[in-house]
Amino acid sequence: MADRLNGYRILILETREEAQFSRLLTEQGADVLQCPMFAIHDAPDPAPIEAWIRRFIERPFDDLVLLTGEGLRRLMKLARRLGIDQDFVTALAKARKFARGPKPGKALREIGLEPQQTTEKPTSEGVAEMLSRVDLKGHRVALQLYPDKDHAALIDAIKAGGAQVDIVLPYVYDPKAADANIVKAIDEMAEGRIDAIALTNLGQVRRLIEAARAHGWEDRLREGFKRTPIASVGPAVSDELRAHGLSAAIMPANEAYFMKPLISAMAAALAKKPPRADASKS
Repeated sequence: MADRLNGYRILILETREEAQFSRLLTEQGADVLQCPMFAIHDAPDPAPIEAWIRRFIERPFDDLVLLTGEGLRRLMKLARRLGIDQDFVTALAKARKFARGPKPGKALREIGLEPQQTTEKPTSEGVAEMLSRVDLKGHRVALQLYPDKDHAALIDAIKAGGAQVDIVLPYVYDPKAADANIVKAIDEMAEGRIDAIALTNLGQVRRLIEAARAHGWEDRLREGFKRTPIASVGPAVSDELRAHGLSAAIMPANEAYFMKPLISAMAAALAKKPPRADASKS
């Protein structure tokens, strides 16, 4: 099944797991163009994060809600630096753990733990819906957030269930550092030099549009999307595309919303058309 994407040029938008995605595509013969979307940095002030970790250790929370795998990895990084990582893992093991999609679950397994529940929809709304079905009354809930999103509705939903919420935001984004890369990627699509763009989270859609708007390239981006099939990993990304008047041409079937099924779906769809004539020159 190797070389199913031989001769095809695939654009991926770098996020936390871009290295794995790029490797899987390359194994199938694809020419992968990687576009950094933003730089991720530790929170500039580690003191609140350290205090949160120590609160967790001293009195383990009843429930832990992880919105990203990156968040847990950043928390573990700080705990290791402080020399309290084993105590932190022991405390995490005592909490009921809820994951927003598969990525936080993967991060938990890296430290020998498992989520008790994972959202079917990897969105904040999906997390709120999942938590509405469990008893939170009187519970202390630790909530790991991520940047550039208003989480007020999720926090209010948890409080409405009768819980106390203790939040932590372990990292920040630096989007401006990657704007030039995004503009270049938009140009590659508009010029017809990309066979497909693969989107693996809804934040990528928003980031593309925000960067295009900031540089006056919205029309150029629309042109690029007209010429380039959009491959969506699942419903959350597809819904975000529709919210912006766009649509996915490729998506995994049978609710298999992960990287490998997405690659298989791209291979099946792109096999119906020849690679670009200049593929060997790119």
